[in-house]
Amino acid sequence: MISMLKKLMGCVREYKKVSILTPILMIGEVAMESLLPFVIAKLVGQIEAGCEFSVIVKHGLILFAMACVSMFFGGLAGITGSKASCGFAKNLRHDLYYRIQEYSFENIDKFSASSLVTRLTTDVANVQMSYMMLIRIAIRSPLMFISAILMAFIMGGKMALMFVVVVPILGFGLFTVAKKAMPLFRSVFRKYDNLNASIQENVKGMRVVKSFVREEYEKKKFNRAAEDVCMDFTKAERIVAINGPLMQFCLYANMMLVLSFGSYLVISSKGSSMGVGQLSAMITYGFMVLSSLMMLSMIFVMLTISAESAERIVEVLEEKPSLTNPENPVYEVKDGSVVFENVNFKYAKTADRFALSDIDLTIKSGETVGILGGTGSSKTTLIQLISRLYDVTDGSVKVGGVDVRDYDLEALRNQVAVVLQKNVLFSGTIKENLRWGNAEATDEEIMEACRLSQASEFIESFPEKYDTYIEQGGANVSGGQKQRLCIARALLKKPKILILDDSTSAVDTRTDALIRKSFREFIPETTKIIIAQRVSSVQDADKIIIMDKGRIMAVGTHEELLASNEIYQEVYTSQNKGGDDDAE
Repeated sequence: MISMLKKLMGCVREYKKVSILTPILMIGEVAMESLLPFVIAKLVGQIEAGCEFSVIVKHGLILFAMACVSMFFGGLAGITGSKASCGFAKNLRHDLYYRIQEYSFENIDKFSASSLVTRLTTDVANVQMSYMMLIRIAIRSPLMFISAILMAFIMGGKMALMFVVVVPILGFGLFTVAKKAMPLFRSVFRKYDNLNASIQENVKGMRVVKSFVREEYEKKKFNRAAEDVCMDFTKAERIVAINGPLMQFCLYANMMLVLSFGSYLVISSKGSSMGVGQLSAMITYGFMVLSSLMMLSMIFVMLTISAESAERIVEVLEEKPSLTNPENPVYEVKDGSVVFENVNFKYAKTADRFALSDIDLTIKSGETVGILGGTGSSKTTLIQLISRLYDVTDGSVKVGGVDVRDYDLEALRNQVAVVLQKNVLFSGTIKENLRWGNAEATDEEIMEACRLSQASEFIESFPEKYDTYIEQGGANVSGGQKQRLCIARALLKKPKILILDDSTSAVDTRTDALIRKSFREFIPETTKIIIAQRVSSVQDADKIIIMDKGRIMAVGTHEELLASNEIYQEVYTSQNKGGDDDAE
C-alpha cells in the first residue's frame, strides 16, 4: 500500500503547491465554521440577558464577516483542489501512456488493449475523484469532527460524550462494508475490461458485422457483458448503500438524545446548568460531528471503489518492459545481413510448446527472400525476431553481424522496416501518414516512395492528391491502396532490411509484380524479406523458405524447391491449376 501511494504521489509533481494549499485553506474554513455556533450561543445568551440592539448588530456583523471568510476559504479551496486533482489525473494519464509506449508486444499481450484503455479512463477518473476528496473532504471532515467535539465539550460538558459513542458503531459498520464490497469492485473492473473489449472488437469489425447481418447478435453479446457489469455493481452498491441508513440512524438518534437531555437540563436548572444558547450550539455541533462522519463515510466508499483502480494503475506503471536497451548499445547497423543461430522461441515462459524450433538461417545483405507456409506456421513470428519485437528464448538473431539484443532499439528498428500483415493508417493526410516513415522526408522523396510502391497512380487520381485526408484506420481507401501506402511509408525509412508480411495480398498480380520489379531495380542493396501466400510473389526470389509448424522445412530457389519439396510442389500446383481453371 505504501509503495503504491508513493508511486501515485509521484504524479503530483508541479501540482504540489496547490495540493498543499488546499488543505491549508480547508483548515481556515473549518476554523470559521467551528466558531460560528460559539458566537451564536454568546449572542443568544446576550439576548436572554436583555442586551441592547447595538449588541445584536455587532454580533451580527461579526457572524457575517466570519461567514464571508469561511466562504472565501472554501471557494478558494475548491479552485485549488480542482487544479490539483485535474493536474494529478493529467500527469497520471501521461505517465501511463508513456509507459505503455515503452512496452513490448509481450507486455501488451499480458494486459490486453481493452484493459489498458479502461485503466487510462475509468480507473484514472476514480483515482482523480479520490484525490480530490483526500485533499479537501478528508482534511475537512476530521478537522471538523475534532473541533466540533472540542467545542461541544466546552459548551455542554459531559453531554458531548453522546457524540463520541457513535464513532465505534460507525467504524465497525464501515469496516464491514469495505470487507464485503472490495472483492465485488475488483470483479467489476475485470468485467469492465471485457465490456471494453467487446465494444472495441465490434467497432473495428463493423464492416464484417454489417456484411454478415450480425447486428442483433452483437447487441445481445454487448447486453450480456453490460448486464454482467450491472449485476456486480448492483451487489456492491447495495452493500455500500448501508452507509446511508446507518449514518442517518446515528445522526437522528443522537440528536434525539441531545435534545431530550439538553431540554431537560435547560428546564430543570432554569438555565443555570445549560442555557438555550448552549443547547442550540450543542445541536449545531452535533450536526457538525455527525455530518463530518457522514462525509468520512462517503470518502471511505470512494476509496473502497478507487483502491482497486489504484492497484490496476500502479500495475501498469510498475510493469517493466520485457525489451530494454543494453548498457552500451550499438548504434550503427553495418548491413542488411540476417543470421538465425539455433533459435527457439515461445511467447510466454509458461507456454507448453515453442512457436519456433531449431531455426538456423543465413540471409545475405541485399538478397530477396521469400517465405511460404500455411496458417500457423509461424512465418510472422520469425520476422518479428529480426526487428526485436520479441526476444528469442534460445539462440541468437544477428543483423549486420551483431546480436539484435546488443543494438539500441531505435537504431535497429530504423534500419529494419516492417510492413505488418495488419496494415494501419492513422487519421490525417496521405503526406502525414507517409512521414511516419521519415518525419523529414521531402515531397520528392514521398513521391519517389509512392512510385516504387505503385501508390502514385491512385494518389494522383484524388482531387487533393497527397493532401487527401485519410480517415481513422484508412476507412476511405481500399485494402490494396492501404497496403501500397504502408509499403511507401516503410520505404521512406530507407532501411537496410525491408520486410513485407503478406503486404501485397490485396493487390492484383500485375501490381505485385511491378512492386517487386521496382525493388530489384531501385533498392538492390536492401535485404527484402517477403512473406506471401502466392507462389508468384516469391518465385523470383534469391531463396525461398518453406515453413511448417514453426520449423524450416526447406530452403532453395523456385526451381530447386519445385524439383525436391513436396509442400512447395503442392502449393504451386494448386495455385496454377486454379489459374488454369479460371482461364477455361
